[in-house]
Amino acid sequence: MDRREVIGWVSFSAVLWTIPVPAQSGSVAKIGFLGNSTAALEGNLVAPFLEGLREQGYVEGRDVVIEYRWAEGDYSRFPALVAELLAAKVDVIVTAGTPSAEAVKNATKVTPCVMVAVGDPIGNGLVTSLARPGGNMTGFSSIAPDLEGKRLALLREVTPKLRKLTVLWNPANPFSAASERHVRAAARTLRIDVRFVAIRASDEVTGALAAIAAEQPDALMFLADRVLLHERRRLMDFAAERKLPGIYPYREMVEAGGLMSYGPSYADLHRRAATYVAKILRGASPAELPVEEPSKFEFVFNLRAANALGLEPAASLLARVDEVIE
Repeated sequence: MDRREVIGWVSFSAVLWTIPVPAQSGSVAKIGFLGNSTAALEGNLVAPFLEGLREQGYVEGRDVVIEYRWAEGDYSRFPALVAELLAAKVDVIVTAGTPSAEAVKNATKVTPCVMVAVGDPIGNGLVTSLARPGGNMTGFSSIAPDLEGKRLALLREVTPKLRKLTVLWNPANPFSAASERHVRAAARTLRIDVRFVAIRASDEVTGALAAIAAEQPDALMFLADRVLLHERRRLMDFAAERKLPGIYPYREMVEAGGLMSYGPSYADLHRRAATYVAKILRGASPAELPVEEPSKFEFVFNLRAANALGLEPAASLLARVDEVIE
């Protein structure tokens, strides 16, 4: 575990251990929190969720009990983890990303689920419409117009000689197919040769890195996927070693040494998810809670990584950055 992961986990642990835990009673609600990675790596998402609950008057250990389950970067574990949460009789389940939401959808039509950062909830059959989901699923989408195109344009702005791009993606993630099409369309417009390398699970990382090394691209781009996020340390170390600039969907990848990220604020989405959880615990039906889109986007730039790559970002680009890591 690196320093940033330790800090994230310590912050998450501090939130938990500073809350008094009285004896549970029948009035205490139970929330299932289904994580894609590990407690240590997702503490920076759990903390804003707990903060959001407190803003709604729900304190863990006093008003709610949270059953945490962690997939450790392995999507095949989702069905078993969802079964555990249902057996624990949780009142609502919180998920992040499309695969975990699909696992809940396949397992129950009754227990409410608040989804965070799902790609295409209508296209993937999770809801019938954004305004009126119509079932037990609701939450927050990560869809934004031309998001992949914006990322690729930013990468070209930083690396104007970019001609050959390798994109890491997870074909097991249903939303990746749409993202792939968007990347290919943007690459054609910018006249960039793009190749895709798949990572479906952690045991495919070594082979994927060998494939990238053989391709010898000018830069990297990642599609949003929690397996890639789980493996960010290995992936960012490889990019640094090979001196490959890249743009990523998660700020955590930049904190782990990557060049830059652009995408929704996942911390903000988790905080907002707590609002929906509170509404459901108070009797609201997920069928009537509209699926909302991201309201906050972050552009994070690692100046230290840029210096190591020999890049000099223009002042006009840095002026648009929300956070600079030096």
